[in-house]
Amino acid sequence: MSSSFFSSATLAVKAVSVNIPVRKTESHRWRRISNSPSFCFASRRTSATGSDFSACCSTLCEGRRKVRNTRTLLSPVRCGSISDIQAVKGDEEEEEEGVNGGEEFDRDVDLDDVEFYGSEESVGLFEEEAKDVVREYAVSLSRELGSDVEIVGDQKYADGKSKKAALGQIPDHLLPKITIVGRPNVGKSALFNRLVGGNKAIVVDEPGVTRDRLYGRSYWGNHEFIVIDTGGVMTISKSQDDVMEELAITKTIGMDGIPLASREAAVARMPSMIERQAATAVEEASVIIFLVDGQAGLVAADVEIANWLRKNYSNKCIILAVNKCESPRKGLMQASEFWSFGFTPLPISAISGTGTGELLDLICSELKTVEVLEDHCIEEEYIPSISIVGRPNVGKSSILNALVGEDRTIVSPISGTTRDAIDTEFTAPDGQKYKLIDTAGIRRRAAVASAGSTTEALSINRAFRAIRRSDVVALVIEALACITEQDYRIAERIEKEGKACVIVVNKWDTVPDKNNQTAMHYELDVREKLRTLNWAPIVYSTAIAGQSVEKIITASSLVEKERSRRLGTSLLNQVIQEAIGFKPPPQTRGGKRGRVYYATQAAIRPPTFVFFVNDAELFPETYRRYMEKQLRVDAGFPGTPIRLLWRSRKKIDREARVASNNLRHSPTSMEQNAPSANKNLEFASSNKNLAFANHGSTELI
Repeated sequence: MSSSFFSSATLAVKAVSVNIPVRKTESHRWRRISNSPSFCFASRRTSATGSDFSACCSTLCEGRRKVRNTRTLLSPVRCGSISDIQAVKGDEEEEEEGVNGGEEFDRDVDLDDVEFYGSEESVGLFEEEAKDVVREYAVSLSRELGSDVEIVGDQKYADGKSKKAALGQIPDHLLPKITIVGRPNVGKSALFNRLVGGNKAIVVDEPGVTRDRLYGRSYWGNHEFIVIDTGGVMTISKSQDDVMEELAITKTIGMDGIPLASREAAVARMPSMIERQAATAVEEASVIIFLVDGQAGLVAADVEIANWLRKNYSNKCIILAVNKCESPRKGLMQASEFWSFGFTPLPISAISGTGTGELLDLICSELKTVEVLEDHCIEEEYIPSISIVGRPNVGKSSILNALVGEDRTIVSPISGTTRDAIDTEFTAPDGQKYKLIDTAGIRRRAAVASAGSTTEALSINRAFRAIRRSDVVALVIEALACITEQDYRIAERIEKEGKACVIVVNKWDTVPDKNNQTAMHYELDVREKLRTLNWAPIVYSTAIAGQSVEKIITASSLVEKERSRRLGTSLLNQVIQEAIGFKPPPQTRGGKRGRVYYATQAAIRPPTFVFFVNDAELFPETYRRYMEKQLRVDAGFPGTPIRLLWRSRKKIDREARVASNNLRHSPTSMEQNAPSANKNLEFASSNKNLAFANHGSTELI
């Protein structure tokens, strides 16, 4: 550089970044070489001695050489004092006016990209603005995914308390259980939904919809209890063809590749499996609701079930409820023919609610009030939920049974065996509690529509609800089938929902000729086909033999912690500075370049980061993916999606101007609104000079 340039150049010290001016024709090119918290750089219009400037230029040139060779950050170099840093602010504003007035600069990275001279109050405003951005995104995402997710609010009960306040005080295993039994298609699931509230069980006017046990928590008055829905109890007097017709079991759909003998054997075992599930629910029940159909009248199946209950469970309270008695007058006549069972019949209607109050009073009269002991009255703890999803017949129910160590759900090669979303509490060896959710197999939408099965459509809807209300999703794929298009669509849904994910490769024992390289090649294939979940860990297991299923819980625990992790704002902004230093935002043809002013983590589960920029449209999708990749490389977050939301400064300034105009046109309320007006104006003016501040991020739940 020439001596004339040295005489006109000046030294400025700023605690942001290092830049160096280079003479190129009539303009200066600013070369950014570092992003450490405290650095010096050369500017054009401040006063400094020639020796100081020469020493600084020597340091800068050395740093520039290192960046070219290693592409890494330099260690901090301090020049000047805090007073120098504060004194240069006014000069920088004059310089910016001069540049805007006509002198053009071709900058690789603008100094304003990472500068912020705002107060803590301004940072607090940005934190609040970040929360609003997250709320807006949550609303738009909910509309995109549909509003079919069941939301149970604080329902009011007879005692005036809310359900949310009452739940969690007493553990589930200490509450008495109420089991609903009966033959198929008498309204057990409808009564279950009536007692627990909501639409938890699938209700379709066809037999054999419910197969597994379904638990729900409810209370009436001062009594709290667990209600259990069961499948229809079949009788041994029926033939196999009659059982198939009554349970709507098919031997063809979803059973390709299974020998005919195996299909017939699976169909033959289905009624006994359903009865075993019902018998297990009756064994643990304190009160049994024997439900019959008042419109159909007394049938032979009801007589056999009544004899079975009297013979084996005479020591328990059995309530005979006659369902489908909507009319109180006709209900008494319909219930009169059931006196021959030896129980007092009670006419009810699960759909309209007629008689359910008397039924609950009768149930509570047989229950003992559970005292809330000090040992059990603990604070409500967060229990992560793990949903097990995938295509049909990939081994989801087998994984659940292997984890809990019992036959919690029915396992069969028959496609669509699982209908409802089955919730099961599970305690890991380390004492951590989890809620496991088994779901129905998710087939392609076109295949479901062509089959015309309402039950299957509702089952898939329950599976998507399970994804929405879970924290971790275990996506199960079959080892030999590898990745299909349907697996990719399910993976996209998991990523959109913002859930942590573990990819479970089940039936690993069926892969022939495995060696040390098999898992590596298989993982490469999975990563290539499931790019949406390239951040998810992969677990190989054989659920039917119980091999490596515990690794699913271990991996789920790790990714759930990452999903709940909060990254400090100082560390976040340091990562962003490094990313911008390595790869600045692209420049448009008009010379505009995106600038990042401030960033913060506004929410967890999943981690959500809000970037305040000059114009969000200046950051293309490729650059946003690059920023997400750098966040993962430098900050971690394995196994969980992260969301990057971009907020334009133009929108913030527009809102601030609207607020100031409203205050200007209402002089009578000027004094009352003065604090808020100053706050908005300070918020708008602080957008002019923004940088990465060292403040903690705000958690939004």
